[in-house]
Amino acid sequence: MPHPAPDGPAALNQVVLHATIAETGALRYTPAGVPALDLSLAHSSSLLEAGRQRQVSVTVKAVAFAAEAERLAGQEIGSAWRFTGFLGNARNGRSLVLHIQQFDQEPA
Repeated sequence: MPHPAPDGPAALNQVVLHATIAETGALRYTPAGVPALDLSLAHSSSLLEAGRQRQVSVTVKAVAFAAEAERLAGQEIGSAWRFTGFLGNARNGRSLVLHIQQFDQEPA
């Protein structure tokens, strides 16, 4: 059974990720005719955790809709971006997906 969404700061679900485009699927359309694009993003960084440097490398599943999907479909694999969005369940409900709401080019 779904849990009711909390109100206030606890309801915040926002992700900002600096990553490169690792893979894109074909631009598709939802039954309502909205453009959609499934993609994988690659992120690597060095962060401080518990007083020690930690190397982080992850691949994140992502999806974009509408104008963002059309813009992302034309971008090069390996290009770097700053992605902003929220986390949701994958269509199969077994994993998380970053829903991209905005993306901006990273400076070279």
